[in-house]
Parts: sequence; structure tokens; C-alpha cells
Amino acid sequence: MLRHAAELKDFSRRSFLIGAGSSGLLAADMFITRQIQAERRVTKILPVGDDVAEAYFPDAAWILFPGYKTSWEEAQWILNSLRGALRQRGQLAAVGYSNLGLEVDEVTDAVVAHVRERKLRKLYFYGHSFGGMVATEVATRLREWHGVKVELILLDSSPYSKYDVLDQSWFDGVVFLYESGFRVPSVLRGGYELGERVVHKNERSWRQIWDQTLEQLTPIAPSSVLIQSESAYIYHFDATRFVDRLGETKMAFIGNPRDGTVNYETARAGWARTFSRNMASSDRRTDGALPAHASPQWNPFVYRPVVQGLEDELLPLPGAAGRVTPY
Repeated sequence: MLRHAAELKDFSRRSFLIGAGSSGLLAADMFITRQIQAERRVTKILPVGDDVAEAYFPDAAWILFPGYKTSWEEAQWILNSLRGALRQRGQLAAVGYSNLGLEVDEVTDAVVAHVRERKLRKLYFYGHSFGGMVATEVATRLREWHGVKVELILLDSSPYSKYDVLDQSWFDGVVFLYESGFRVPSVLRGGYELGERVVHKNERSWRQIWDQTLEQLTPIAPSSVLIQSESAYIYHFDATRFVDRLGETKMAFIGNPRDGTVNYETARAGWARTFSRNMASSDRRTDGALPAHASPQWNPFVYRPVVQGLEDELLPLPGAAGRVTPY
């Protein structure tokens, strides 16, 4: 009996220490999660520092409008992947959407504050997937309300309307639930998205599936509210509202005919037809990218030459037809 009592004492001590340690880690994780989520309750501009761009282009900047379900960290990853090309025209920054939901008023205000703080005179917008829709609306607001001109809007696989989204059944369901006041639980959303990635295995490697799934389970993942509000924005977006409101802003569309998320042909044709006065290029493609849809972070060596070619063509630097690197 004494021997069993001693064993129970040792077991209890070990269990207590393990339990205490696990509880401490859980509490720390919950604290970190609360801190991250609290910070992301506002729309924020996320600068990506680059000494060369800041030295040579102190009054110019690229601003990335992230795509559907893109976290703050992934938006910065995209900019870092394209750094070699983008920094040849301006500094780098991304919009961090609020986890409380997408509000274009808040996005516009954040961009205006960034422009004034940095004393920027030249702006270039990179519309990543549905971010091209947001970039177009914000550009019209900047011009009409604040007298700020956007030099170029680069549309990377951006849908022109909700009809360009290939998975209409999921898309319609998300919007219906959101507008009915129902918020999709993160676990349910993550399970569906994992299944979707596995079904479309041809679009990404197993490592990409694993990385994207893990990100959805971390505190840095966009909230379900944000994702549902993004869906609603796409659903109600009407590009014709912005025709003839962009002034001299140039637009360029890039994409991949193998895109399994957005219909490449109808999206490209829609943008080119509606914004015929502004569309300066719509034939550059990201062939070879995997996944095929808006993936510069996974395929920088495919995207950089495309972006660089557009800059040389549409935003030439002084001398040698614009093909002079400023450093």
C-alpha cells in the first residue's frame, strides 16, 4: 500500500507539472491571439521597408490591395516576392483589412492618411484578385474627393463581376448567410477550404495545401466576418459605376488562362470593354504559375518579369526607353 501511495504521489506530481505547463502555454497562446485580433480590428496600411525604394522614390509608392482571404502577413509576403520589380518605381505598402469586415470608407481613409504622412505624389495600385475591385473604387474616391491621382491600377486575375467567379454555389451561399446575419465558424470554414484545396490538387503542391491550411488555423488568419464581407463586396460590385471616373489613370490586366478560380477570358474582356479609355494592357499572362490564380507569392520568377515589363512599358523612367535601373 505504501509503495502504491508513493507511485500515486509521483504520478500526481508529474501530471500537475504537465498540466500546469500546458495551461501556461494555452494561456499565453490565448493572450497572443487576443492581442493579434485586437490589433486587427482596424484597417491599416502595412509598409514594407526598402532602403533603395525610399532613397530613390521618396514621393512614390505601390499599394497592394490584397485578395480574398489574404492575411496581413501574406500581403506583405506578396510585396516581398515582387520587391525586385516594384521597388524600381516606388516604396511598398499593403492594405490590412479589418477583421470586423471590409469597409471601403475605412480603406480610403487609411490610404489618404498614408499619402499625407509620406508626402506621396505618385501612386501605383496592385489589385490582387478581388483587390482589383477595391483598388478601382478607392482610386475613383481619391481622385474625386481628395484630388489624388493614381498612375496605374494593375489587376492581377481580378474578377470584373461576380459572374467571373467559377465556384458560384459556394460563393452565393456565403453571401446569403452573411446578409442573413449568420457568421460561419472558423472551423467549418477551414474544413471546407481544406477539402476544396485537395479537390483542386492540380492547382497547388501538397506543401502549399499544408501551408495554407495551417495559416487558416492561426491567429493571423482573416476572420470569418471579414471573408464573408469580402464575398458580399464581390457579389454586389458594379464596375460600370466607375466608368469615366478614373481620369488619366492607366489600367493593366494580367492573368492565367488556366485559372480555376476566376474565369480569365470573361474577366479580362469585362475590364477591357468597360474601361477601354484606361486599359493600357490586357495581354500579359502568368503562364506556368501554380496555383494559376493570383499567386505572385508562390511564383515570383513568373510574376517579376511580367510586372517589370509593364513598368517599362507604362511607367518608363528617363533615358533608354525607361529601361534604366535607378541604382
